Amino acid sequence: MGEILACVEFARGLRAEFPQSRLFVSTSTLAGRATAEQKLSGTADGIFFAPVDYVFVVRRVLRALKPALVVVAETEIWPNLFREVWRTGAGMAMVNGRISDRALPKYVRLRRVFPVVLAAVDTILAQTEEMRQRFLAIGAERVSLGGNLKYDFTARAADAGSPVVQLMERVRPAKVWIAASTMADERVDEDDAVIAAWRKMRGVFLMLVPRKPERFDVVAGKLEAAGIAYIRRSRLDEQGKSPPGVLLLDSIGELGGLFGLADCVFMGGTLAARGGHNILEPALFGKAVIVGPHMENFAGVAEEFRAARAVVEVGGAEELADAVERVLADDGGVGARARECAEARRGATARAVAAMREVYRVPRYRPAMPWYLAAWALARVWRWEGRRRQQRDYARRYKLDVPVISVGNLTMGGTGKTPCVLRLAELLRERGRRPGILTRGYGRRSPVPALALEVGAAVRTEESGDEPQIFLRARVAPVGIGADRYRTGKLLREKFGTDVMLLDDGFQHVKLARDFDVVLVDALNPFGGGEVFPVGRLREPVEALARADAIVITRSEASDLGPATEREVRRWNPRAPVFRARIEAEWWVEHRTGRKIPAGEMKLARAGVFCGLGNPRSFYRTLDALGTRYVDCVEFEDHHRYLPNQLKRMAEQFRRKGAMAVVTTEKDAVNLCDGADELLAPLPLYWLKIGMRIEGEAELLAEIERRMAR
Repeated sequence: MGEILACVEFARGLRAEFPQSRLFVSTSTLAGRATAEQKLSGTADGIFFAPVDYVFVVRRVLRALKPALVVVAETEIWPNLFREVWRTGAGMAMVNGRISDRALPKYVRLRRVFPVVLAAVDTILAQTEEMRQRFLAIGAERVSLGGNLKYDFTARAADAGSPVVQLMERVRPAKVWIAASTMADERVDEDDAVIAAWRKMRGVFLMLVPRKPERFDVVAGKLEAAGIAYIRRSRLDEQGKSPPGVLLLDSIGELGGLFGLADCVFMGGTLAARGGHNILEPALFGKAVIVGPHMENFAGVAEEFRAARAVVEVGGAEELADAVERVLADDGGVGARARECAEARRGATARAVAAMREVYRVPRYRPAMPWYLAAWALARVWRWEGRRRQQRDYARRYKLDVPVISVGNLTMGGTGKTPCVLRLAELLRERGRRPGILTRGYGRRSPVPALALEVGAAVRTEESGDEPQIFLRARVAPVGIGADRYRTGKLLREKFGTDVMLLDDGFQHVKLARDFDVVLVDALNPFGGGEVFPVGRLREPVEALARADAIVITRSEASDLGPATEREVRRWNPRAPVFRARIEAEWWVEHRTGRKIPAGEMKLARAGVFCGLGNPRSFYRTLDALGTRYVDCVEFEDHHRYLPNQLKRMAEQFRRKGAMAVVTTEKDAVNLCDGADELLAPLPLYWLKIGMRIEGEAELLAEIERRMAR
């Protein structure tokens, strides 16, 4: 629970820094989970119990969540977790790092083991210089001073609607004493000490807050045995007519906001030898805090507060009553100094969040055993065959008598090649060029091996393939379709006089010589798991990026992985310029009529979605950005051709879930069977027209033209 409370502001900072990423929080206790659900509702996308540190368990969790960054709070050092995170390539960090006095001797005895475990951690941000030295002493290497996240607690008073606040308004006590996080050891029971001290006082309202939920009933029994009129927080609605003198706060995560009601605070775990608890929360409310002799867990904080005379210390339980009465009469400015001391050390959260950006990485996740072994063997065959074909095609390379610009990628599935080709064609036309587009026409069935079609030509999808239909509809350049791109290019040039060719999906088609290679990397899934098919989704190894003349990171607006992707790209190709591109929704098209509606002018509240794309997630992100709310999604394989029965079943499925319309992509729209609108009726069908905008596209065009001028 303490770590969760310390990390609340840090979690909010991560959410702001990585707005496109999902944030998950794990806890290891019931109290921690309850606190996380209360404090991080709306911030975290999910809260779960941390996995037991067995390899098979950790792997399943990591494979399910696919994190790009794993952050450990304070001192949770789990060897298998650390190793498995390192194997995925994800970033790993420890924040608010500390090693307690009690744990240090044991850790030092294991200092030969810890260097191996901590080598997986990219950065450790220690609370204090003393803690930094302790991590170094056990073999950690990348350790820096980060400060204490607990200083960044935001002092938010409890809401006026809180039952406790309403109780205080009814009782209107002259003075309020909060005994927070009380504990017990074999020598001292702090609840007994607090009860004994309170019985010596007059007119003081006590909020008694046991540290652990399992002590709630025990403390209630102590109050009853002492004959004290009290009320439990969980039973405030049962309050009688006579106002109680004690509130037993038997709730989780509520205490922080109630410090503002106190006139004096005793922090538990300090009379009992439990190492103390966090005094920063009441200090930030400007409250004088009383502690016992045990503050080992917060030694640095305690030392700073002592030096500033910002804390009241007692030597034992017998001194507690006098100390509380003195502070309630006049705290001597202790509360004000405590607030100044706490606020002076704020800023750890901002430093920690900035450090996380540096270790946020593109992860790679492998399939589970035993399939991984078979996939690994097949991937070796794929690599070997890819190299063999490439060497053969380089030896038989053909060159057209006009410049060729290739637009391709490394991964299977969509990275935005089609909108990129269209955007480059538009830019070249604006500069007086006569571009032509060369495309294979995946999945087409035609007796003619090569087609050269004029701008806007009408041809059946079966004869052309789906992506050529998009090129033809765009009316920006004539389109050549054929597996033999050299032959198709010659035909296109002879027929339409094109003076530059745009080779669609051409990075692996090395048989045709090109003057410039543009390689697209999708920020949503940059490197296809880091392995070639079938282990990952790469067509060829990542080192092939070295052949690229320019690299465009697409869908950068929909992912937080842009900077991490660029760092990875630079490992393999330090010379090629890197650009970022975003996908923009241009308009909705009503399929039945062809009517165009600007994308921002139509909000679909209940839509059924279907698509057959290499990366469906990119389409969903675009719909989310438009404010489209969908009731169901149906996915098909890439380049899927839709049959009448499939459309009928989808329409029925969407109607049952309350859909008011059906939406899809332009690529899927050209793959629909005849009569699609009637089959989906009465639901209207819309498809989304998208475009690409490249940041710094003038510089990209300048690079292309410089190469073409050679």
